[in-house]
Amino acid sequence: MAIKKYKPTSDGRRNMTANDRAAVTAQKPHKGLVKFKHRKAGRNNAGRITSRFRGGGHKRLYRTIDWKRDKYGVPGKLATIEYDPNRTTFISLVHYADGEKRYILTPAGLKVGDTITSDRKADITPGNSKPLRDIPSGTSVHCVELKIGRGAQMVRTAGASAQVMARDGDWVLLRLPSGEMRRVHADCRATVGVLSNSENGQVKIGKAGRQRWLGKRPHNRGTTMNPVDHPMGGGEGRTAGGGHPRSPWGWPTKGMRTRTNKRTQIYIVTRRKKK
Repeated sequence: MAIKKYKPTSDGRRNMTANDRAAVTAQKPHKGLVKFKHRKAGRNNAGRITSRFRGGGHKRLYRTIDWKRDKYGVPGKLATIEYDPNRTTFISLVHYADGEKRYILTPAGLKVGDTITSDRKADITPGNSKPLRDIPSGTSVHCVELKIGRGAQMVRTAGASAQVMARDGDWVLLRLPSGEMRRVHADCRATVGVLSNSENGQVKIGKAGRQRWLGKRPHNRGTTMNPVDHPMGGGEGRTAGGGHPRSPWGWPTKGMRTRTNKRTQIYIVTRRKKK
């Protein structure tokens, strides 16, 4: 995959880049696997904004992804590689031998016509899904389950992969993309390989309007507001805010730990950030 540069025909185009999508083979999704998804623009079920600076954006249809990979022993052939506006990595339409069609996240290196399967005896090749107990140490994996049978919850973004470090009984030690070392049950499934579109993080947006296409509204700093609107607002002339960074409601932010799930702390061996 390569990054496409634009000619500087305007100020917005001058520093804009995009993915050339050379690997994409289909422009329209499979009709049976798309559905309408209501966009909430950062609002909760009461209609109140709980995530600021969201809204607008281009219309999208949601592509239904097969997170569970539960077609055990049924080989499937990659029919297309497609762009998905709801995620950073590419997706592939898989035609299974029994006639069913499903979408999966596309691993790097897979081409149209390649065969994948979900089986304990499957080869260690990109796209094959296996329980972690059957994947050798040192292998890169993605779409990792956290609970047996629930479906992939971790390592789903473009270019991401986790590494199988060691096995200890019914548990497998994984190094996640963040650097965190975490124990996962050996019967949880994962897909072999690294996800596609690894250059996604190198794309330069180029202009503010392109962020609006993505549904991102302008973000205002607290120091630019008035004291009535933000604890860090006000001051004669420019100020650094004074005191520790805080949210509009006075909560410490920019680095404060917010994780409160003590029930699963026993599975984290090494945190991504050291205390």
